[in-house]
Amino acid sequence: MTKLSHISIAVRGINKFARLYENLFGIKFSSPKFLQSQKVNLSFGETEGVKLELISPASEDSPIAKFLVKKGEGLHHICLEVENLDLTLEDLKKKGVEVIGAPTIGGSGKRIVFLHPKSTGGVLVELKES
Repeated sequence: MTKLSHISIAVRGINKFARLYENLFGIKFSSPKFLQSQKVNLSFGETEGVKLELISPASEDSPIAKFLVKKGEGLHHICLEVENLDLTLEDLKKKGVEVIGAPTIGGSGKRIVFLHPKSTGGVLVELKES
């Protein structure tokens, strides 16, 4: 792992939440962007080198729509950046880590994949190739 890439927060409305965090903490977020592969809209903000990602469902069948129904708004996942996604996955699978689906292209244009929370202490972890 090279570094923490971002912390992701599931929200119903990106613009409303972005205004709240700008008013409270001075964090400015980018305009929302649609990511077809995950069926979400997302926006990034940054403070002191730490990125926050706001994600909201783009459709009712989006995994984020299901998450919001089940758990409500709040922390969704943390993203760790890795140098070589394939080698990292090979190593993690040997350690018994369950991967959710196959690698795909994320909102940053880099390859990503998610690790199942039951393998990572209850936290959904996204791996992003640097």
